[in-house]
Amino acid sequence: MQPKSGKPPRSARLATTGVELSRAAQVRLAWMDFYRRTQNVALTCRHFGIARQTFYRWRKRYEPLDLTTLEERSHCPHRRRRPTWTFLLQRKVLTLRLRFPRWGKDKLAVLLREQKFTVSTSMVGRILHQLKRSRQLVEPLRYPGPGSRRPLRPRPYAVRKPKQYAVSWPGDLVQVDTLDVRPVPGVVFKQFTARDVVSRWDVIQAHGRATAYAATQFLETLLHRMPFPIRALQVDGGSEFAAGFESACQQRGLHLFVLPPRSPKLNGAVERANRTHTEEFYQVTACSLEMKKLNRELRQWEKIYNTVRPHQSLGYLTPHQFLCQLSSQRKE
Repeated sequence: MQPKSGKPPRSARLATTGVELSRAAQVRLAWMDFYRRTQNVALTCRHFGIARQTFYRWRKRYEPLDLTTLEERSHCPHRRRRPTWTFLLQRKVLTLRLRFPRWGKDKLAVLLREQKFTVSTSMVGRILHQLKRSRQLVEPLRYPGPGSRRPLRPRPYAVRKPKQYAVSWPGDLVQVDTLDVRPVPGVVFKQFTARDVVSRWDVIQAHGRATAYAATQFLETLLHRMPFPIRALQVDGGSEFAAGFESACQQRGLHLFVLPPRSPKLNGAVERANRTHTEEFYQVTACSLEMKKLNRELRQWEKIYNTVRPHQSLGYLTPHQFLCQLSSQRKE
């Protein structure tokens, strides 16, 4: 069908002008040609299945003598925001991020304010983005987390946590779990992790194997390092938390709650702790393979975790700051 106007068909026009349009621009040119023949916006939109708002926007932009007006335009702003931070602040953010590779803008902003820097969380995020674009900061690789547990066996002392058991104060419930650590191929050891569900205070210790004897040793460490008395522990069905460990809890008068089968989500606090220690310590630290040296390094990381690292769940306080604040409120 020959167009009513004297203009040549679309293909001929493209060949005459020598303009090479993208596929999307050629489709829009078809809209304009169809509209020129019909002079009916509603019919054109129904024929091509487009919204009227879309058609009107491109018709306003369309210039018959310049077919490139049907091409997409850049959506970048004409005036881009220029960095307002100082070089000193940028270097400080880079230093903190290299020291704590898994900490995001929220935690880094808290540390910077503690060091008397006037900075917003969004500014720290923009600085991190700029550092990544300039290849000054490279994100460490992420690896899959620890595997799931087998169903638990009956226990002579441990019981399921009663529904009426109240958890409102530090030490009311400490979740304990183990983490498989594989720093290099062929080397595997176990990390025992304990987390207080109220204060988020963690205690960690590495052992060659996850046995009841190792768990009992960790219990001694846990009671010594926790800055408050412990009322109850919660564990999964692992064999390391039976036998001697169970007897040790009974002798010390500690409640021992055991999870039902296939329910790691009920130990979610310590499961999340294991992920944090994996991502923020093992994946970014060249740790020692000898147990004594490794446990010294873990003790230093534990101190950073409890006294330096801001926790989002605590309103960006550290567990130590949270305990101090709680203690002051209790005295009042």
